[in-house]
Amino acid sequence: MIMPNNLGRQYSLHAEEYKKKACEVLDSGWYILGKEVAAFEEEWAAYVGAKYCVGLASGLDALWISFRLLNIGPGDEVIVCANAYIACVMGITMNGATPVFVEPDRYDNIDADKIEASITPRTKAILAVHLYGQACDMTKIMALARQYRLKVVEDCAQSHGNHWQGQTVGTFGDIGCFSFYPSKGCGAFGDAGAIVTDSEELAKQFRIFRNYGSEKRYHNKMVGSNSRLDELQAGLLRVKLRHLEDFNRERCRIAERYSREITNPLVRKPEIRPGADSTWHQYVVHVPGRRDALMQYLQEREIGTLIHYPIPPHLSEAYAYLGHRAGDFPIAEQYAAEVLSLPMYNGMTEEEQQTVIDAVNGFEVLR
Repeated sequence: MIMPNNLGRQYSLHAEEYKKKACEVLDSGWYILGKEVAAFEEEWAAYVGAKYCVGLASGLDALWISFRLLNIGPGDEVIVCANAYIACVMGITMNGATPVFVEPDRYDNIDADKIEASITPRTKAILAVHLYGQACDMTKIMALARQYRLKVVEDCAQSHGNHWQGQTVGTFGDIGCFSFYPSKGCGAFGDAGAIVTDSEELAKQFRIFRNYGSEKRYHNKMVGSNSRLDELQAGLLRVKLRHLEDFNRERCRIAERYSREITNPLVRKPEIRPGADSTWHQYVVHVPGRRDALMQYLQEREIGTLIHYPIPPHLSEAYAYLGHRAGDFPIAEQYAAEVLSLPMYNGMTEEEQQTVIDAVNGFEVLR
């Protein structure tokens, strides 16, 4: 069976390093907000090219705390792509703000040319979600943000180390949010997240907020949260970070082979936006009208696939209260019906890649 993602393969590449670091942290006797977190924050900020990094408990925490500290709440609107993962939208609504959806473009990210039409006097921010490991058009987004005096939050959960016009994503807006969920490019061994920012004041506020609103023990400056990246995850992430560029290069090689050798005309392969690169968190094809049939065909051949994502947020039961109906965002709805993520993971063998390519190319040929 070829899995959609095989985390064990990536782990096995550097297993002894992870074991050594885990024992080192366990032996230290210090497990919360210690030297590993401080070191990871410094190293991740340097890797991304930001002045500050603050480790948090998850990527969702990074999002909702960002909007909270930007004072975005009830009565405010935040623009977000209509095909984003629902956690992106939750980061907005957990603060009482309203998501305003904008259709995706041919690169599966928000269509920057359609954002301006959705800006109202209530708009306070744009959430730029760098989906599947490819950057949004941050030049256009930042120009709109300056013109309308909007905050910009970047969701880089799927984009660890990719760029727009040579600049690392997460460093364009006010705050860059990262998830280190195990399946991400630089994945932890449990839940973990972080933000990056060039604002000293925002970084300070995040450090206080994540620790019950306390800058000094038992002296609480605000009603905060418990959202601390723990020492064990930080230490393991430091090991992962040392190998992240190699991981990214390997996925690029797999994606390049898929793009070169998959020739089935029923399958639309992903394109890279001019000015961007991709870390290929997912290799997402579009199969109009035949997605489910291809998924079943591959399953019969013991090739696992995933759908990112089958239900656009505006049609989710969780957001029924927003009053959207089928047809409101037809492009996002079309994508939800036709996208399919092919197997993509570090340690994937050439034989496994060939099996996937041959199976995709054989779809409908034998029927």
